[in-house]
Amino acid sequence: MAGRRTPPSPGRDSPWGARAPAAVGPARDDRVPVRDKPGELRLYGLNAVRAVFARRPQAIRKLYLAQDRIAQLQPLLKWCVAQRVGYRVVDDVDELRRLAASTHHEGVVADVLREAPRTLDDWLAALPAGPCCALWLDGVGNPHNLGAILRASAHFGVSGLLLAERSPLALSGAAARVAEGGAEAVAMVRLADDADAIARLRGAGFILAATVVRDGVDVFAAPLPQRLVYVLGAEGEGMDASLAAACDLRVSIPGTGAVESLNVAAATAVLLAQWARARAVGRDTEGR
Repeated sequence: MAGRRTPPSPGRDSPWGARAPAAVGPARDDRVPVRDKPGELRLYGLNAVRAVFARRPQAIRKLYLAQDRIAQLQPLLKWCVAQRVGYRVVDDVDELRRLAASTHHEGVVADVLREAPRTLDDWLAALPAGPCCALWLDGVGNPHNLGAILRASAHFGVSGLLLAERSPLALSGAAARVAEGGAEAVAMVRLADDADAIARLRGAGFILAATVVRDGVDVFAAPLPQRLVYVLGAEGEGMDASLAAACDLRVSIPGTGAVESLNVAAATAVLLAQWARARAVGRDTEGR
């Protein structure tokens, strides 16, 4: 039977404090699964929840966890006690599945405040000088692809994901789980106007490279600029033709031809790895 549990509080020297606040734990009717509330996001997956706790713990509004996750999540539970944030240990695995609307909850679900996308001006103002890579996603909509793109972006140090104002793409629980914490490491930037965004990016020293299946320069042979925006389109439809035409470069990933192309998330990882390799080679050359 599911029920609220609080860590023991044997005394003042306990890391849990002398006693747990009475407000800890949600009310009984919170056991009913709910969808995202306005301004909130339901996350699940161990690394996704840990990443939010590490970067913006104040965003956490409620926590549900399995019994076998208590030891791994003790710092988070202690924080919940101290901040009077509701949490509950859930004994029924099916209930966690219902809460997450997924079998991939990994024993932890959290309701968190959704982080608003940044404006292009704010993002550009915060960027350091020197090498920088960003991704412009045009038409990408699958949450698992978004999650894999965020994971690769975090791994290779991408500074931001740029999204047109018309794009419906937004972070979801599924995308955050697939990103394995990467959603907290990469800024999401909302663009008000494509033409204005292109001009501002060029003014900040960026070169835009449209990624195309064919007729592009071999990305492994192309001299990649230090400040680069890869523009990626949806699988099948590709990117908007006018956006592709406005880019400075067109690059392709060469292959055997046995398949038409890579999945957009797999292609992103290849493109970012090549940009990172080019930067490493450049640093090595400068040091000689």
